[in-house]
Amino acid sequence: MSKIKKDNISAKGISIQVYTEDFKNDYISLTDIARYKNKNEPKDVVKNWMRVRDTIEFLGLWETIHNPNFKGVEFDSFKKEAGLNAFTLSPQRWISSTNAIGIISKSGRGGGTYAHYDIAMEFASWISPEFKLYIIQDYKRLKEDENSKLSLTWNLHREISKINYKIHTDAIKEHLLKDLTEEQLYYKYASEADILNVALFGKRAKQWREENPKLKGNMRDYASLNELLVLANMESYNAILIEQGMEQKDRMIELRKLAINQLISLENLNKLEIEE
Repeated sequence: MSKIKKDNISAKGISIQVYTEDFKNDYISLTDIARYKNKNEPKDVVKNWMRVRDTIEFLGLWETIHNPNFKGVEFDSFKKEAGLNAFTLSPQRWISSTNAIGIISKSGRGGGTYAHYDIAMEFASWISPEFKLYIIQDYKRLKEDENSKLSLTWNLHREISKINYKIHTDAIKEHLLKDLTEEQLYYKYASEADILNVALFGKRAKQWREENPKLKGNMRDYASLNELLVLANMESYNAILIEQGMEQKDRMIELRKLAINQLISLENLNKLEIEE
């Protein structure tokens, strides 16, 4: 997964790291939680917890529910050994043997053992029921803050849409409702990016730079949100047309049609939202 969002919560003076890679499932540091019981050797606390039979059964049930690739045979082996004096189990061994996804072991700076929220709360209960309640309290605060930020972002985008609506409409009238010239259609574009620029903006990158010598960046840096969305769709569509062996001129015509239709559709959606 490409994006990682990190946060911290606090319980009784202990900072506990939380992160998500899909913005749906939060993973909480078991290593940080374990510091409440042993500041010097928190990893030993995690290992001791994983030796307990009830822990193994809970982890196995969680994986069975959430992980279609969970290796049940290996889990059964751990389950039989759990509780014996000679039995030891590290997070790394659990993960590699059973293909578990509920617990993650991270190395390097900020590393340690992390677990899905469900599992982390089970671990916190084993550490201290009181400590678990403090963790839940600050975790709720974190989620409330996130929801508040999402709400503010949505409202901001809505206001921007209202402000930009007339600007977008004028841009369509100025650029997209004008036909491309014969020169633009037959010009041999060296860059596929310039084909998209002409199809959407009506000009090549070089032409835009010559017209705007004082502006930094390129024309795409000054595009509207709707234009950037359409541009992303055009890139995918252009790749398909290239695979089909379509000539450059014909691709330009098809991309221009796509740009016009999609931008007008987006503007109509913006208009409906504003009216509502």
